[in-house]
Amino acid sequence: MENLKLRNYAKLIVKMGVNVRQGQDVVINADLDQPKFIAMLVDECYKAGASRVDVQWNYQPLTKIHTRHRTAEELATFYKWELERLEQRANDLPATIHIVSEDPDGLKGIAQKKFSKANAMRRQIIKPYRDRMDNKYQWCVAAVPGLQWAKKLFPDVKTSKLEETLWEYILKASRADSDPIKQWKKHNAELKKRCEYLNSLKIRRLHYSSSNGTSFTVGIPDGARFVGGAEPTLDGTEFNANIPSEEVFTSPLRNDVNGKIVASMPLSYQGELIENFWFEFKDGKVVDYYAEKNPELLESLLKMDEGSSYLGEVALVPYDSPIRQTGILFYNTLFDENAACHFALGDSYPETLRGFENMSQKELFDHGLNNSIIHVDFMVGTKDLNITALLDNGEKADIFKHGNWAEYFI
Repeated sequence: MENLKLRNYAKLIVKMGVNVRQGQDVVINADLDQPKFIAMLVDECYKAGASRVDVQWNYQPLTKIHTRHRTAEELATFYKWELERLEQRANDLPATIHIVSEDPDGLKGIAQKKFSKANAMRRQIIKPYRDRMDNKYQWCVAAVPGLQWAKKLFPDVKTSKLEETLWEYILKASRADSDPIKQWKKHNAELKKRCEYLNSLKIRRLHYSSSNGTSFTVGIPDGARFVGGAEPTLDGTEFNANIPSEEVFTSPLRNDVNGKIVASMPLSYQGELIENFWFEFKDGKVVDYYAEKNPELLESLLKMDEGSSYLGEVALVPYDSPIRQTGILFYNTLFDENAACHFALGDSYPETLRGFENMSQKELFDHGLNNSIIHVDFMVGTKDLNITALLDNGEKADIFKHGNWAEYFI
């Protein structure tokens, strides 16, 4: 891959993704797949004014080894210095970059019950710190090629060409193949217009239907708003949380979700794939579910805590999005969620509720937003998906027709 394109991609993540401020610390989480690019990213953070950049490396084989040899309680233990680090980050609010590249099958064979139990215990400890940081700091998730990920996507491509091939798809899907900052400014403006129109409708409820068996209704809380693209922190610093991103999203009304929703893509969760699955909801909660592959893993997700069996996000993405047009199933939520309408089980985003900055966690919950230690997206968009809105005034409006935005959104 051309060095200039990678440098421009790094600049995009730093300037439009987290929008590093002068004197701000930065934390980068990454796998071991593209160290040269991570070095380039660190360099761009410093050029943007970062005072300190810390890189934390992840490696799936080590995760499997740790899980094999330790108990769930040992895996979930935080030492004093780790808690102090969480406290420091909650106070200092470093910009945080997550670079994903992991193998979709990289944790296959791990002791999932133990791993899930340990993750649930760890997330219970982390969540209060995360809640303190919500909407106060910039964060961004972006991707680089991993060799095993590339092999999963392109089994017929020569090994020597795999990473180059995946780089091309990542940069194209991320609007980073040509003058990325200019592209993203235009893209953010378009997403903002869609949000403004959706919010002007005053939607009370959305009904989904498609030929795969989806027949589903989700309520929208009073005061909720659709957001997408660049959003500000509470101090007004704009950032883009996902590169790529094609979605506009809001929060569902926690107890007003009913019907059957059928997933349209596999879900990569904890290093394994959950495939051909569906959920049945009643009064907000999952009351029945099925998965052809990895049903036990799906069950563990739903049992993480009380909120993990309720929805936390409603996201609208057209079927003909640029990522769908690549013709690639990425087996990676960052990309696949931006190729289709999706929902998330678990935690809601407070910023989707007007006045959230003056509300406690209890007040957000009382307004209908879900609370959970997880937030896991799953895709439901299909070529024939129709979404109809019931409005405050009792009228109806088409939001999606045949998988894409209704005519007046175009």
